[in-house]
Amino acid sequence: MKMISKALNSIPRPILIKLSYWVRPVLALLLKGKKYTDPIDGKSYRKFLPYGYERIRENVLAPGTLSLERHRLFWLYLKNETNFFSSIKKIKLLHFAPEQAFYKRFKKIKHLEYITTDLNSPLADVKADICNLPFKDLEFDYIFCNHVLEHIPDDTKAMQELYRVLAPGGIGIFQIPQDLSRKTTYEDNSITDPKERTKIFGQYDHVRIYGYDYFSKLRSIGFEVLAADYTKKLSDKEINKFRLAKGEIIPVCKKKLVQ
Repeated sequence: MKMISKALNSIPRPILIKLSYWVRPVLALLLKGKKYTDPIDGKSYRKFLPYGYERIRENVLAPGTLSLERHRLFWLYLKNETNFFSSIKKIKLLHFAPEQAFYKRFKKIKHLEYITTDLNSPLADVKADICNLPFKDLEFDYIFCNHVLEHIPDDTKAMQELYRVLAPGGIGIFQIPQDLSRKTTYEDNSITDPKERTKIFGQYDHVRIYGYDYFSKLRSIGFEVLAADYTKKLSDKEINKFRLAKGEIIPVCKKKLVQ
């Protein structure tokens, strides 16, 4: 399994995205069942696929949407804890590195003005550097920037840009790979070898491991931050059914109405 994972990781992301459109329907058909459910597309399977770099996690990649634990948790939180899907007002959304599991679904929501951005993704409308965004101040009602900041050397500047373009009263959800047993974030800019980065940071293109101080850093930028443990609102049966990571924290960032 590690050999397959390494082979897939060697393929450029834009090519992987294009290949996935052909592979997903086949996987979904082969693994159809009733044991586990992907809440994003509502389909059920006898098992999910394994996924990981150094550490392979079993039964976590949903065949139909290619969603992982974090994507399914994010979807459930949006659906059950926000008005994102049900708003009667127009919502302007900025979505960094748009995930395939969400891209077409968000495109179909009529009350969304949906803008995607990334440096490399073929799904991005705007090719942009997160540290120097080509958007106006206070432009977006929602910003989704999930599993991006751990790639960015100057994450402080990136957070400042996210704050700048978020409208007062707006919501940003900025998930990251988290090791909340750590009090402080660990980073070492001298580590540049991809193999060493994978060993230390968990992935070859990550530059840090975020600890619990991630939330206080977001607050220092100006955000009001809710460290939401949404899995506490779910039963163990639901957590297993949806294949979620129990205790994963969702960083929900809000911008004060009065600046």
